[in-house]
Amino acid sequence: MGIARLIPLLSIVSLVSASSLKRVACPASNIECCVFFDLANTLKQTVFTDQCGTNAQSAIQLTFNDAIGFSMSGGPSEGTGADGSIIVFSETELQDPANSGVTDIIQTLTPLLQQFNISAGDLVQFAGAVGLSTCPGSPKLQFLAGRPNPTVPAALGLIPLSSDDVNTIFARLADAGFSPTELVQLLSAHSTAHVDSFTFDTTPTIFDTQFFLDVLLKGNATIPGARPSVAQAPEPSILAQEDVVRLQSDFAISQDSQTACIWQNMINNQQLMMNSFANAQFKLSITGQDQSQLIDCSEAVPTSTPFVGTSASFPPGTSVQDVQQACSSPFPKLE
Repeated sequence: MGIARLIPLLSIVSLVSASSLKRVACPASNIECCVFFDLANTLKQTVFTDQCGTNAQSAIQLTFNDAIGFSMSGGPSEGTGADGSIIVFSETELQDPANSGVTDIIQTLTPLLQQFNISAGDLVQFAGAVGLSTCPGSPKLQFLAGRPNPTVPAALGLIPLSSDDVNTIFARLADAGFSPTELVQLLSAHSTAHVDSFTFDTTPTIFDTQFFLDVLLKGNATIPGARPSVAQAPEPSILAQEDVVRLQSDFAISQDSQTACIWQNMINNQQLMMNSFANAQFKLSITGQDQSQLIDCSEAVPTSTPFVGTSASFPPGTSVQDVQQACSSPFPKLE
């Protein structure tokens, strides 16, 4: 259906014209970064207007879904990673069931390509960084600009599904250049993720370690009406009542011998979560790209509100007795 058909003309007009937006003075040390200060301002005024809202959560997901379309064994014909192909070749890549949740954010972001005259890959990764900055507790992400536009779509089937077994997921990530440890670090993004009206932890508008605790709680219920494409693991009834989904893949990774202790160590270690996610996300953001040809425009990424909430805590009616612990190290003490 192509970009022109995917984005109705009215959506382009209604996005708020460039002339009506408040422009910001460019404080960039590199003039080529100036456009991203203006883009950040527009994103905050028109797209990410809520604290860690749906658009922000979807933009973060989009950075992964776009970049993971890369294979070291398959070569460029399978996709060139963080290149924006998920926007440029949306008519192809949206056929992948794993991309069913990013259609709306693609429609929202696409008009900005012409408005700011940037590449699709830069738009995807910068929008994700700005979206994350609206989530309290999140790290400020490094952003490099200058990705060339893609010439081929990513091959279908490169994005792991929640129904995949853990070894299949590890193998797919390894083929894209990521270790099991880095996968857990990237999954920190699930602390602010959603699927339809369901979230993945009990504090979805805060980038915090609650996600790593919630996934470990013994399950006895599933949420009715979740999307068929989302494979769920049973979870405590209290989480089901709060519309929290425990993905089968997240639970499997939390229990695997290669990742169980990495997973557990995240609980109540906000700084570890922030630092490790920032590092893994930066690697993701330049997957398939020549870093030497990119320009550091990290200064254009807004800083998030510091984490000021309480530590991870057991939901009502649960305790350490409900933890499905797969790591032999002592479980973190919670208040």
